[in-house]
Amino acid sequence: MPGRLVLVPNGLDLGSGEEIDLTEVLPRAVLAQAASIGHWVVENAKTARAFLKRVDRHVTLAQPLQALDIRELPRPRKGVSTPEPADFGRLLAPALAGHDVGLLSEAGLPAVADPGALLVSAAHGLGLTVMPLSGPSSLLLALAASGLNGQSFAFVGYLPVEAGARAARLRELESLSRRQGQTQIAIETPYRNATLLGALVEHLHPSTRLCVASGLTLSAQQCQTRTVQAWRAMRHEIGDRVPAVFLWLAG
Repeated sequence: MPGRLVLVPNGLDLGSGEEIDLTEVLPRAVLAQAASIGHWVVENAKTARAFLKRVDRHVTLAQPLQALDIRELPRPRKGVSTPEPADFGRLLAPALAGHDVGLLSEAGLPAVADPGALLVSAAHGLGLTVMPLSGPSSLLLALAASGLNGQSFAFVGYLPVEAGARAARLRELESLSRRQGQTQIAIETPYRNATLLGALVEHLHPSTRLCVASGLTLSAQQCQTRTVQAWRAMRHEIGDRVPAVFLWLAG
């Protein structure tokens, strides 16, 4: 029998300077499942080993850390937008041989706003069972805490870095939000948090409701929703190390 591709969630503390207790955000059954897996596909082997050391504090790893098969997701070759399909087949070979393979993201749920989605697609193509495990998603936590429309929403990923293109994209998404009553959700590399917040406050309509959620599940987590007009009237600062989620809903 083939093994499974197991989607193992991670904490949301990467790069924050704070290490949370994994039992506060992951069920013990998830930790036990992670401890049992001998083959891994990850974004970064170093941070994956650090995660597994944290798991081992609560549930002893079935194999010594040094004996685990930990492989990194392939990166596209220069001039190519996505990795070669054959790369994913090699990563899933242990599952075809009967072993479970764990997929681990740097933070949150694998394959959501994450390159691991390509591996999941390859697993389906090979007829493998994909098993997601429960864990935190900053996108859904932010949406739930925002007070914005949770019945209709869209994750739009990263916005353009160039100022003119970013402003045009914001106007487009705000128009869509107004027509469909749909919450728009975006993220940004933490060191650009302040730039994106400034663009949102500058270019969105004063009546549009804007939520900024940062450091979710951490001790200094914040989630604030107010109109753009109210954001303009106050001093709005955001850290450049803590991951943040930006959500808006046009009136």
